[in-house]
Amino acid sequence: MSTPHNNAKKGDIAKTVLMPGDPLRAKFIAETYLDNAVCYNEVRGMLGFTGTYKGVPVSVQGSGMGMPSIGIYSWELFNEYDVENIIRVGTAGAVADNVELRDVIISMSASTNSNYAAQYRLPGTYAPTASWTLLSAAVRAAEAKGSRFHAGNVLSSDTFYDDANSLADWQKMGVLGIEMETAALYMNAARAEKNALGIFTVSDCPLRGLSTSAEERQTSFRDMMEIALETAVSLGK
Repeated sequence: MSTPHNNAKKGDIAKTVLMPGDPLRAKFIAETYLDNAVCYNEVRGMLGFTGTYKGVPVSVQGSGMGMPSIGIYSWELFNEYDVENIIRVGTAGAVADNVELRDVIISMSASTNSNYAAQYRLPGTYAPTASWTLLSAAVRAAEAKGSRFHAGNVLSSDTFYDDANSLADWQKMGVLGIEMETAALYMNAARAEKNALGIFTVSDCPLRGLSTSAEERQTSFRDMMEIALETAVSLGK
């Protein structure tokens, strides 16, 4: 079988998938960490690979940017390819004052300015939340590595260039960082009765004018990648 966005066959994709936004980060993770990695998807350049990490089958696939894009790819993985766990490994901008460049954020929940939840016709405001199984495993992995990390709420924004410039408003509500995909991933996981988690490396501090390079974002944020991989291994035991 295949979908309009993925030419993998049933069985090509592992039960746990790491999902960066950038397909070249997916390629880097596969080439750097996975044994016997095989490329299962190249449609639209959204590379996907399956291999093993410490003997446990793991896949890694790009999602593209924004909630509509990760909404498509994660829905298909959960519902068409029987994936059980998706761990987003992406970049985020720091919002909280105590979050610094290259820190790791583990997303317990994802606030959003998106209308993605409207499709579910809920009689209230939904709170997109991580899977406790993945969240607790990732925190243990981060502690074991001695990584500098923060666990809490992130903002999944539909806008990268935000005319309202509202980060200070989110900061006062304790939001740790801003990114563009996780709320949709958490909603898709909830609807499919599957598991999802967002883990991020802080690539910039927009309220302080600090940033990292594009190359660094693609290849050098290894703490985040290794925390996600160790989380995947814990699921495979």
